[in-house]
Amino acid sequence: MIEIIIEALRNSVLITGLVVVMMMMIESLNIESKGLVFKGLKKTKFGQVVIASLLGSIPGCMGGFATVSLYTHRMFSFGALVAMMIASSGDEAFVMLAMIPEQALILFAVLFVLAIIAGVTVDFFHDKIHSRNCDKHDHSECGAETSCTDGYHESDSDSRKRHFGWKRILMFVGLALFIAALASGHLAHDHAAHTHEHAHIQAHEHVHMHEHHHGIDLLSEDWMNVLFAGLSVIVLFVLLFASDNFVEEHLWKHIVRKHLPTTFAWTFGVLLILGFALQHVDIEHWISDNTALMIILATLIGIIPESGPHMVFVTLFAAGVVPFPVLMASSISQDGHSSIPLLAESRKSFAWAKLINCFVALAAGFAAMLFM
Repeated sequence: MIEIIIEALRNSVLITGLVVVMMMMIESLNIESKGLVFKGLKKTKFGQVVIASLLGSIPGCMGGFATVSLYTHRMFSFGALVAMMIASSGDEAFVMLAMIPEQALILFAVLFVLAIIAGVTVDFFHDKIHSRNCDKHDHSECGAETSCTDGYHESDSDSRKRHFGWKRILMFVGLALFIAALASGHLAHDHAAHTHEHAHIQAHEHVHMHEHHHGIDLLSEDWMNVLFAGLSVIVLFVLLFASDNFVEEHLWKHIVRKHLPTTFAWTFGVLLILGFALQHVDIEHWISDNTALMIILATLIGIIPESGPHMVFVTLFAAGVVPFPVLMASSISQDGHSSIPLLAESRKSFAWAKLINCFVALAAGFAAMLFM
């Protein structure tokens, strides 16, 4: 019980920290450039979908967190969010690259194409529905991008006064501690904490073998943690040199007070519940030789915003127990921890995005079963 609580707490700190850092970077870039950095991106829904698909294709949850942050800042469309969730395979991507590299690259390419198609399609219908809703209300509330709200307001203050008040110091110390924990590996989480012991051992045997031959393991999330620790240092400099108005209004009030508590609370709550629930559920006992049933099961399990349960399908595919359509359906439906911060920001968006992901997973899985 204590181990589950500690693991949930560690993952919650990691996820919340990464999301907050990305939000701060996005806020800083947008304000300091007066919106020019994201101006071109906001004009092209297709470009947003492509970039979100690329971010989702990055192994692990980092690209997913970035996409969720951009979506909550109204810089990515709903179709882009869906595209990321389809393209993302969560932390399982690292294990697939280690265990089944050739099949993994094929799978990632297929997911990337499906993500773009689904994202563009979702935006097409989403814009039509949104535009119809705007027509029923005051047209002045609807922007050029068929959105009923601008969703983001730039600071109109030109003040560049700086002083080291307690809020700036508190954020600086908190971020410095997060960077140290991230770089040292103290926040690294166990990808297979809730899976069968054989799956965990087999995955790590492949990873350690890769480390032995190449010295640096690029198929783990360690190098990405170091990368984000480096990016977080940039935010430290922002905290040092940004104006009082920016620190107070944008970093403290908008991100720390509004987003940080809800993101952490939802993340910790979800991971804690899943930790206790998955301890009493042996997913491997549900496995059968019925491919159609396995596609449905893999899709439904994909709704769980957690990395552990999906590792079973990766391991079983590598062992030749389940076919490729099952692995593809699982990879499309699930997105690791990426969608947990979305729960804190918009339960409606989470529900709709997951519903669309499940539909695409079932359609793609059964289509692949018919042609393979």
